[in-house]
Amino acid sequence: MTMPHAKATEPAELNVTQWLSTLQADGINLALPELLWYQRHTQLLDLRPTIAIQSKLAGSYLAKSKGRGMEFDEVRHYQPGDDVRAIDWRVTARTGKVHTKLFREEKERPVFILTDLSDAMRFGSTLLLKSVQAAHLAAIISWHSKAQGDKLAGLVFGNQNHRLLKPASRTRGVLRYLQALIDVHQQVRQPPQAAPGLQLAEALSELRRLLRPGSLLYVLSDFNQLDQEALRHLQLISQHNEIHCCHLFDPLEQQLPSNAQGNALVRAAEQSFQISLGDRQLQQRYLVQQQQQRLSVQHQLQQLGCKYVAFSSAEPLLTQLSRRYYGR
Repeated sequence: MTMPHAKATEPAELNVTQWLSTLQADGINLALPELLWYQRHTQLLDLRPTIAIQSKLAGSYLAKSKGRGMEFDEVRHYQPGDDVRAIDWRVTARTGKVHTKLFREEKERPVFILTDLSDAMRFGSTLLLKSVQAAHLAAIISWHSKAQGDKLAGLVFGNQNHRLLKPASRTRGVLRYLQALIDVHQQVRQPPQAAPGLQLAEALSELRRLLRPGSLLYVLSDFNQLDQEALRHLQLISQHNEIHCCHLFDPLEQQLPSNAQGNALVRAAEQSFQISLGDRQLQQRYLVQQQQQRLSVQHQLQQLGCKYVAFSSAEPLLTQLSRRYYGR
């Protein structure tokens, strides 16, 4: 996720208790006020494209290819085949050589957000559930796309249902996506045509049918379901689109508490066993294993050309974004 080049006012340090109260949030449930709050904080994102835009529709971004269009780019020597209507007569008269104007074509770049609200995302040990943090991140991306004039689309999925949304512009597109986040997080199904739940690979496959070449795709997930099929879909999507993978994690998934004592009951598949939380060797093995797993996910995604960034559920989102932007 790239940060803006323009200067922005640095936000004040957030008091976590006051922040949750301001958002009318509890970190577990999801409601509209906490998603609307991010409308005022889009300056910490930059959704400008870093790859060539391939859309055929006119829009607000400048394509890398030059030709006739709305935005003047440069003047160069006239070449056989150039449109004589684009000759710059002032430069031609001044230099004595024929020059022609070049324009950079404006093209549209829709923003797609794939938000994972599956059962594995409904975990949090400190501040927020990973699913709630993912919804907050989706909200700030949505509001930024609206501020940039981009159309917004995407897919929100969980184990019970999903919502697939076609591109829509302005506030309508944002509010529609925010409502989808709330419905899927609350596991609200709307019979008789309720959409079933999806796995990550299925969600990517579903979204591929909607994606347009030159789009920007954000994938918000803990990537616990990242398998070969999901990687295949990401590879195919990355051939014609820009992908940002936002890895949501909780501190307890990365490291066991160093001051923990006693035993914990752990269930894996159909087996249950107890572990000693005070075992230093166990803590170290757990830490190394989880770090390797996270690095493996990062490596696989970056190998496909995806931009990778990780977000913790234990800190307010703006704190993490401002740290990346201001280097604090």
